[in-house]
Amino acid sequence: MANEPRHEMSRLSSQICNQISSVFSNPTDPYPPPLDLLVTELTGVSRRGARVFLHGVGREGLMLKAFAMRLFHLGLSSHLVSDVTTPPIASSDLLIASAGPGGFSTVDAICSVAKSCGAKVVLVTAQPETGSCVKHATDVCYVPAQTMASDGGGATEKGERPLLPMGSVYEGALFVLFEMVVYRLGEVLGESPEAIRCRHTNLE
Repeated sequence: MANEPRHEMSRLSSQICNQISSVFSNPTDPYPPPLDLLVTELTGVSRRGARVFLHGVGREGLMLKAFAMRLFHLGLSSHLVSDVTTPPIASSDLLIASAGPGGFSTVDAICSVAKSCGAKVVLVTAQPETGSCVKHATDVCYVPAQTMASDGGGATEKGERPLLPMGSVYEGALFVLFEMVVYRLGEVLGESPEAIRCRHTNLE
């Protein structure tokens, strides 16, 4: 009996991780693989001494905040659009914005401003064909995962409670994707674990 809670946690965690990891087995044609696209764009930002801005709403926004932190640890000039210390975006800079369902009015507006300033705009989305944000994007980072717009109203085909509701699959996939990018980008930029750790705040 004592082992039952551990077995249940192991079973659920495996199912959740498998559901998220399966996202990266889905084809992304005609869009480039998301890992390659983000590493290429961020390498360019670093090498030309530019800045990267990140924006998202809700739980997507939380994933982008975590990503922005790690990009700073890798030595990039990384900024969240919502911060009061965020500088103005320029033509040499990059905006990475997420709109899982394809569009949000606020994300649309931010992408439009960045594009009008000449900056590159990478849109991370699960629905590139129908979303309103795509028209502002320089490149599309296609993450083929379920979002709240495609979860079928919250019920599975058998009427069961879904393991990952609404946009959880997409949001979990963002976390995993961004960790892959951090790992690969650290290799490309030659950033050692010691150098990355030295940039972590001491005001905690």
